[in-house]
Amino acid sequence: MNKNELVSAVAEKAGLTKADAASAVDAVFDVVQAELKKKGDIRLAGFGSFTVSHRAATKGRNPSTGAEVNIPARNVPKFTPGKGLKDAVNG
Repeated sequence: MNKNELVSAVAEKAGLTKADAASAVDAVFDVVQAELKKKGDIRLAGFGSFTVSHRAATKGRNPSTGAEVNIPARNVPKFTPGKGLKDAVNG
């Protein structure tokens, strides 16, 4: 499912116009992105949690040349599914 299909499904399920559903979907994405950018977390009971995880700097190798490469430290978004979502997917 891509974003357009998600907007259409939300519009149909909530009885909204596609424009209203697109605004709602964009707003949710913007809020999640802004909160994770502040290194906060979002917990949705029964669905899951969005958090930020820190990866330390490491050294890697370029596979074609074998040269050592420095991989910088960074923050990465992480999603952990909740029990409700796991149960819905598996049963």
